[in-house]
Amino acid sequence: MTAAAARLDLRLTPADKARIARAADLRGVPLSVFVRDAILREAESVMAAELTVSLSPQESRRFLKALDAPFQPNPKLKKALARVSQA
Repeated sequence: MTAAAARLDLRLTPADKARIARAADLRGVPLSVFVRDAILREAESVMAAELTVSLSPQESRRFLKALDAPFQPNPKLKKALARVSQA
């Protein structure tokens, strides 16, 4: 196992630290391992919730239909492409 490369300092009330230490003891792991694992689980949960898009079946069908449709540039894009091609 490789040594940790970064530290995270955390200020807790004595009661909070005691509660977390008790939970770590119940799991049979060191306090730092318990805290790290809990934080990583929460980070994964937050990222999954924030970075995942869920579509209803109807929305999914509309999205797939739009992807399958031929590309139609709007007037602003046509104008921008014309400017770039003149440069």
